[in-house]
Amino acid sequence: MIARETLVLPPFAREVEEGMAAFPKTLPCKLFYDAYGSELFEEITRLPEYYLTRTELMILRERAGEIVSAAGPSVSVVELGAGTAVKTCTLLQALARRQMRVNFFPVDISPDALEAAREHVAAECPTVLVKPTVADFSHGFGFLKEIRGRKLVLYLGSSIGNFNPDAAVEMLSQVRRQMTPGDALLLGTDLAKDPAVLVPAYDDAQGVTAEFNKNILRRLNRDLQGDFDLDAFRHLAIWNPKRSRMEIYLESQRTQVVTLGLLRMSVRLQAGERIHTENSYKYTMPMVHKMLEDAGFVLERTWFDECKWFALHLARV
Repeated sequence: MIARETLVLPPFAREVEEGMAAFPKTLPCKLFYDAYGSELFEEITRLPEYYLTRTELMILRERAGEIVSAAGPSVSVVELGAGTAVKTCTLLQALARRQMRVNFFPVDISPDALEAAREHVAAECPTVLVKPTVADFSHGFGFLKEIRGRKLVLYLGSSIGNFNPDAAVEMLSQVRRQMTPGDALLLGTDLAKDPAVLVPAYDDAQGVTAEFNKNILRRLNRDLQGDFDLDAFRHLAIWNPKRSRMEIYLESQRTQVVTLGLLRMSVRLQAGERIHTENSYKYTMPMVHKMLEDAGFVLERTWFDECKWFALHLARV
C-alpha cells in the first residue's frame, strides 16, 4: 500500500478533511467551480428566479458611464472572481470610450472560466487587452502589486457575501494592502429583502442550483477518490434572518458511511445530517459602510437598481 505521505493530494485536501471531521460538517464553496460547476453557475445566472445577475447587469448598463467617470482616468480593470466576465464588458466598453488603452485582468480559480472570459471580451470589446490570471484567493492578492498604474478592482456578483463578516473584512483588507493611492474598488452586494424573493434564487424549480450544490460531491468523488452517492443527498436553501444570510446545505437522506480514498478517511452521516456548503450574506447599507471602513476603504458612491435589491459601491483607497 502506498503511504499517504507519498500521495500527491489536491491543495484543498486538508480543508475537506477538517471540514468533514467537524460538527457540523462543512465543505469549501470554492470546490463548486470546476469546469462543469462553472457551466452550471452560468446556467443559474440565466434562471428566472436568480435575479442577482440581471439586476446587477441592469445597474451596470444604466450607470457604466458614471461608474468609470467616478473611478478616474487611465485605469486598468482587475476583476476578482471574474468567471466568464459577461457583465464586465459593459464597463470595459464605457472605459474604452474614455481612454485610448484598456487593460483587463480577469482573475479566477477556474482556467476554463478564464478562457471563456478571454473569448467573450475579445468578441465584445476587441480593443481591450485581456490578461487572464489563475489564482486562489486563499493564497493572497500579491498579483495586484504587479499591475502598474491606477487600478479599478472589481468584485461583483455579491461574491463578498460568501464570506462571514470577519472573513469579508479580512479579505477586503488583504486587497486594500495590495492597492495604492488613487486605486478604487467596485464592490457588488446583494441587499436584504423578502425571503419569497431570496429563497427561490437558491432553490430554483428546474433543480439547476441543486445540481450545482451536489457538484461539490461529484468533485470529491473524482479528485479524492470518494464514493458519495449524489442521490442520497438533498439540496437545502434556508434564509437565516438573524444573520442576514442564505445558508446552503446538502442533507443526508439516510444513515450512511462514505469514504475519501486519497484521504484514507471514512465519514459517517446520520439521516438528516447536513453538510454546510455555502453562505450568502444579504446586506444593509450600515453593514456595507462598516465592512468597507473596517477594511480601510472610504465609500464614495453607491448605485442601486430601482427596487433596491442590489447595489454597486465605489470605494477608494
